[in-house]
Amino acid sequence: MPVKVAIVGSGPSGFYTAAALMERSDDVEIDFIERLPTPFGLIRGGVAPDHQTTKKVSRAYEKTALSGPVRFWGNVEIGRDLSLDELRAMYDAVVLAIGSPRDRPLGVPGDDRQGVYGSADFVGWYNGHPDFTDLAPDLNTNNVVVVGNGNVAIDIARVLVKTDAEMADTDIADHAAKAIRAAPLTDVWMIGRRGPVEAKFTNVELREMGKLEEASAIVDPAQLPVTVEGNMSDRDKRLKERNLTTLREFTAQDAAGKPKRVHFAFYTRPVEVLGGARVEGLHCERTKVDAAGRSVGTGAFFDIPCGLLVAAIGYRSDPIDGVPFDMAGGIVVHRDGRIAPGLYAVGWIKRGPSGVIGSNKPDGNQAAAQVLEDSPRGARPGRAALEKLLVVRGVKWVDYPAWQRIDAAEMAAARPGAPRRKFVRVANMLALGQTGAE
Repeated sequence: MPVKVAIVGSGPSGFYTAAALMERSDDVEIDFIERLPTPFGLIRGGVAPDHQTTKKVSRAYEKTALSGPVRFWGNVEIGRDLSLDELRAMYDAVVLAIGSPRDRPLGVPGDDRQGVYGSADFVGWYNGHPDFTDLAPDLNTNNVVVVGNGNVAIDIARVLVKTDAEMADTDIADHAAKAIRAAPLTDVWMIGRRGPVEAKFTNVELREMGKLEEASAIVDPAQLPVTVEGNMSDRDKRLKERNLTTLREFTAQDAAGKPKRVHFAFYTRPVEVLGGARVEGLHCERTKVDAAGRSVGTGAFFDIPCGLLVAAIGYRSDPIDGVPFDMAGGIVVHRDGRIAPGLYAVGWIKRGPSGVIGSNKPDGNQAAAQVLEDSPRGARPGRAALEKLLVVRGVKWVDYPAWQRIDAAEMAAARPGAPRRKFVRVANMLALGQTGAE
């Protein structure tokens, strides 16, 4: 009898786990349990809409989803439709691959003012994630501040200042494209507590900021060190030197004729969000990096006016009923991915929000090896019991053929040159196809 495995979440870490299981065994039965009707997790809802090449990794995931041992159960949520304990009772192994969907708070006075958002919410809004369709950020402002010096911060800044023509071949949500088009935005400030050497963005992302049709990348040359110093690998040093080279090139750009600017403000610490009910600015302190690599304040303060603030400072997971949770780290408590007998973690719920898409592959390999090492073969009923329970409870689930109908409808509705027009409400997705109780 096959080993029955349920993978909760259908993003990269979940698909890498499924692929690794099938590589290691011809005798597995794998079920993806996904709360949305759509698979692929952050590939669909987190990767920037103008990075379609990155999204093509979903083609490999589709091959996994269409493999014989695999089934997709979309629109099925743990905690709403069934409990984790019930799922564990049905399967030999359950793998948690639910990521880190929540924003880390900015953590300064005033961060609860209207117009202050976390990057997960804001990116979800312009990516058409159903959870954030109604976010409706007010973009009637000249200035936006993005707190963070990573790729997500750059993505947000870039999407906000690109022209309609630059976004024509993307899958940005219609409501977001309309709001950004109407915005009087002229300046985006990207601020980070430390300097350009410590910044987390990649050079590929950084270089894009120098190729925008209507926006200039503004860098203070005084904030750029002459050389990269510090204890790091030769590879890391080369990568940081590339970033410095690109930033120096920005300082030589001619901004004339471009109506928008993206300011790279290094050595800047947010102190307080200013304003009344709504955000009106950000009070900041100049910083420096000490010998230990820590950001320390200098006692020099200044304000950046803004009508919108997005904090791109990291993500965290939600606690799961019955699963030990590290509140400080925002991850489950585990030992090398093992949480409890028959229960495993992969991806960001395991190690926190770090790395790129491919960084999840080693987690999948490790979990697959652990599952096959630990699990008694065929001890539990798996999908037969799951389907019976969902039918009894009247759950309307989306299988993979139903998702393919949604996918085809989105592509058919696309604007000329765009890959798709996303459905942004679950009800519209379910109207196209569902399985289970009617």
